[in-house]
Amino acid sequence: MKKTLYILLFTFSVSFNVFSQEIPLSPLNNTVSKNIIKSETSEMNWFMFQDTLKVQIGKVKTEIQKGKENIYIITTVHMKQSPTKWIDSTVVGTLNFEPKYHSSYNQQRDMVLKFGEKITGYYLDKQTETKTEISEKSKTSFFDSNFYPQLLRFLPLQEGYSNTISIFDYNPTAKIGVIKATIKNTKEITINFNETKKKVWKVETTDEISNNSAISTYYIDTSTRKILRQEIDFGGRKMLMELVKQ
Repeated sequence: MKKTLYILLFTFSVSFNVFSQEIPLSPLNNTVSKNIIKSETSEMNWFMFQDTLKVQIGKVKTEIQKGKENIYIITTVHMKQSPTKWIDSTVVGTLNFEPKYHSSYNQQRDMVLKFGEKITGYYLDKQTETKTEISEKSKTSFFDSNFYPQLLRFLPLQEGYSNTISIFDYNPTAKIGVIKATIKNTKEITINFNETKKKVWKVETTDEISNNSAISTYYIDTSTRKILRQEIDFGGRKMLMELVKQ
């Protein structure tokens, strides 16, 4: 009898664990509030902390164009010590945010990804002048890794909200393929922003791009869902991005 009870207990335990496993968010498992998304342009100042000094190192401009079929996101980075702009372009479907295209051009490398039955494109390392043709397959649904910071804004955020997000990233020095980003915790707090008190969702995230060693914390306005501030902690170093007053 005891053996039978142990077997039943084990079976129920396994069944419970299977059903309680979290299914990562993806275009096929999408809980985004789509009515929040609209065309917009925003700019953030980018700072790095050196001991107690807060030093501006650049600006990041993000343009979002929402169409019937696609959403276009263009990010332009101006680094103070670089004459060359960094430009990233991302295209996702308007309905479920499935990835369609991603390109990235900067001083270190150029990359183009086209998403379909296969992920195709190329990666050009400008330091070694090595060009790699990309042809990857995936059996799972995923978001583009460049889109997921925007995705956070449109999730059904609430106190204690946590989740995982399935993303695709191509980085020969880190990860290639479908990996996970994790929303570790969400809190509603009040911050001082441009001499005004703002209620925000403080969303703490990490991802496998950095082997979960970098923590990004987003401060998202509860009413407008704009990212007012983003903090990045990595290996004892800290960076900050703040929305320019508009």
